Amino acid sequence: MCRLFGMSSAPRRSRATFWLLDAPDNLSDQSRREPDGTGLGYFTADGTPQVHKAPVAAFQDRAFAEDAATVESATFLAHIRYASTGALRESNTHPFEMNGRLFAHNGVIEDLDRLDAHLGADRSLVKGDTDSERFFALVTRETTAHGGDVTAGIVAAARWTARHLPLYALNIVLATSDQLWALRYPDTHELHVLERRPGGHHGNRQLDHAGAAGRMRVHSGDLARTPATVVASERMDDNPHWLLMEPGELLHVGPDRAVTRRIVLPQEPAHRLTLADLHPTAAASQQAA
Repeated sequence: MCRLFGMSSAPRRSRATFWLLDAPDNLSDQSRREPDGTGLGYFTADGTPQVHKAPVAAFQDRAFAEDAATVESATFLAHIRYASTGALRESNTHPFEMNGRLFAHNGVIEDLDRLDAHLGADRSLVKGDTDSERFFALVTRETTAHGGDVTAGIVAAARWTARHLPLYALNIVLATSDQLWALRYPDTHELHVLERRPGGHHGNRQLDHAGAAGRMRVHSGDLARTPATVVASERMDDNPHWLLMEPGELLHVGPDRAVTRRIVLPQEPAHRLTLADLHPTAAASQQAA
C-alpha cells in the first residue's frame, strides 16, 4: 500500500532528514515488498517547489531511496509508491507538481477515459499516466475556477469523482509553501494526524518518526523547539495524541498553524470498489505491506 507523509511547521521553516526506505530486508522479503517509487517534495525559501523522486523497483538501484536528504522547508510531502496505475517511471512517481503545489495520493480511481473527457483541455496538465495525477489536474482546475481557493478546489474535485467514477480510495496530501491539506475518503485506508507541540509529548524531544509498515523515517532536531502538524498513513511514534481522520474528512493547516477539520464527503462513493473489483496489480498495491 502506498504511504503518505505530510508535515507543516509554518510559518517557521524547519530542517528534516528523510529516509524513504528502511535498512534492506533479506532478498525474499525485498521481492515481495520493494516499492515502485519514492519521492520527497518541499519548498525553498522563496516558495519554489522542489521534488526529488525515482521509480525504484525490485532488484533495481536502491541508492536514491536509501540516501538521506537533509532539507529545510515550512512544509514537506513524502510518498512511497506501490503502483496501481501507470508504468514504473519518474513521470508516474509521486509527488506531482502543478502551479506551485505538490500532491500525492494513495488509492485507486477507475474509468480514466471519463475523467480525461471531464478534464478536456486540462488533460494537458498531466505528464504521466496515473489516476493520481489526473485527479490532481482536476483539483488544479477546480481551484482556478474557485478563485485560487485550494480547499474549494479539493472539495469540488473529490465530490465530482465520488459521484461519477468507480473509486476504491482517495487519500491525498497537498502542500503549498506555507499550507497543507489532507483528505481521507472513504474508510478504505487510514490517515492519521498529529498536532505536535514543541518537543513532542514529552516536551524535550526532537521529531524522530519511523513507520514500521511504510518503511519511512523522518528526523528533525528543529522540532524539539518548533510545533508542527504531521499527517501520515500510520502512527509513526508512541505519541498518544495521534488521531485517526474520519472518512470524508478534509484537514487544512494554515500559514499561521491554525488547523481546521470538517467532513466534506459524508456519503459513500456512488461506485465504491472492493479489492475483488480491482485488477490484480492494483489490488496488490492496495494491501498493507
